Amino acid sequence: MKTKKTGWILSAFLLLSGLLASGAEWTSFRGSDRSDHSPDQGLLKEWPKEGPKLVWESRLCGKGYSGPAIVNGKIYLTGTIEGQAKILCLNESDGKKLWEADLGDDPEKGYSTGWGAGPRGTPTVSEGMVYAISANGSLMAADANSGKKKWSKEMVGDFGGKVPQWGYSESPLVDGDWLIVTPGGSDGAIVALDKKTGKTIWRSQELTDNAQYSSVIIAMVNGKKQYVQLFMKTLAGVDAQTGKLLWSSKWSQGRTAVIPTPIYHDGKVYMTSGYGAGCKLVDISGAEAKDVWENKVMKNHHGGVLLLDGYLYGFSDGRGLVCQDFKTGEAKWNQSGNGMQKGAVHYADGMLYCVDESEGSVSLVEATPDGFSEKGRFAMPDVTKLREGTNGKVWTHPVVVNGRLYLRDQDLFFCLDVKK
Repeated sequence: MKTKKTGWILSAFLLLSGLLASGAEWTSFRGSDRSDHSPDQGLLKEWPKEGPKLVWESRLCGKGYSGPAIVNGKIYLTGTIEGQAKILCLNESDGKKLWEADLGDDPEKGYSTGWGAGPRGTPTVSEGMVYAISANGSLMAADANSGKKKWSKEMVGDFGGKVPQWGYSESPLVDGDWLIVTPGGSDGAIVALDKKTGKTIWRSQELTDNAQYSSVIIAMVNGKKQYVQLFMKTLAGVDAQTGKLLWSSKWSQGRTAVIPTPIYHDGKVYMTSGYGAGCKLVDISGAEAKDVWENKVMKNHHGGVLLLDGYLYGFSDGRGLVCQDFKTGEAKWNQSGNGMQKGAVHYADGMLYCVDESEGSVSLVEATPDGFSEKGRFAMPDVTKLREGTNGKVWTHPVVVNGRLYLRDQDLFFCLDVKK
């Protein structure tokens, strides 16, 4: 029997579901423009001592480090469950699993690591399709509503790539009707595919580096579109229409693993990598790429760096959280120590959301070059057991969309309310 109370609850639930479905979207890793800037406004500027309120949690996401893509009321992740890599779809309103689709075998073979199995890259959603890559290089396009496979390719078998030591970690890039991925290898490091069919459009045959762990970005330079990617020893841009190599810049400091996504702004590309490497700014607006500056202020391992109003924010090995001037490379400030040693950052509504990879703590920090100012910190609601016996840490990047903060520690996925 339907009462007034149950009717009100149902109406409220439907209203919330409708608001979420029509709200902001986060279509891929670091967002649709790969800036890692959330579109949200009206968020808390300071957290209570116990942290933001937990809205819901899921414990069914399996092994992996994928962040969420959030589109049309649905959340898309990847994870490995019983040796099978999967694309997972959750309901944005309550975290309930809507479907899962097999992405490929993922028994930690094909790549060697003591850091934990599972997919690394975030899915990308576009026009009713979701695209994802497993650590072993299985690329699949699936229907975003049902999970039904539309097409699939193998980064190794179909494109002659080589699985990096710690697995393919790229998040696919959708640009119009095309899907851009980086299998690496002598046949052409970057490939453009028809996103509807998987048909190859071009290969960047002049660029033959093996794949590392970064994701491709788009750069509009002098009115012409290009794709920019970072490899172990090379930062390069290719023509978006043909894949022809436009420029390259040597990265002699690259070693062990090169991971962070480059940042393009005002005719220049910023890049950084860890293992003692450092960072540099490259001017690509002229006939040839030219280094503007290079230093070791930022040595970002894999937590990412973001640009805001002329300043870069990210974790640097040995320095903690760093604010760096984009134009000059100079450090404005840094903060290290407990909870600020190493991790990932995300930006929303004037604030940085920082996750410490060792503690699993989450901090709210003002995004300002004037100095470090923390406005709250809390521990994730729980710690996964899947990392036991591995060297893995909390590596999934945080995301804020529609007033909610999303955090992941392997199979554990948390949704918290950060609205005012």
